[in-house]
Amino acid sequence: MKKMCILDEHKLCTDCGECNRCDLDPNKICDNCMKCVQTSDAEYCEILIDDISKPDPEMTQMLRQMLHKKKSDRQEGN
Repeated sequence: MKKMCILDEHKLCTDCGECNRCDLDPNKICDNCMKCVQTSDAEYCEILIDDISKPDPEMTQMLRQMLHKKKSDRQEGN
């Protein structure tokens, strides 16, 4: 099933990466530094979570294979 764009609910996701852009520096991909949350002088900050998505099984498998290969390559190097 195709997923919808989180920035435009009327559009299909094209994996353009715009949703991963930093809110403070649009030229930067978000690296979860949390500076956008720490800019307030409030006693607490809140983040609205409007959706929780399940990981893509194909991507998860690919990442596992890459990590396994990396680990094997390191072990062979020792």
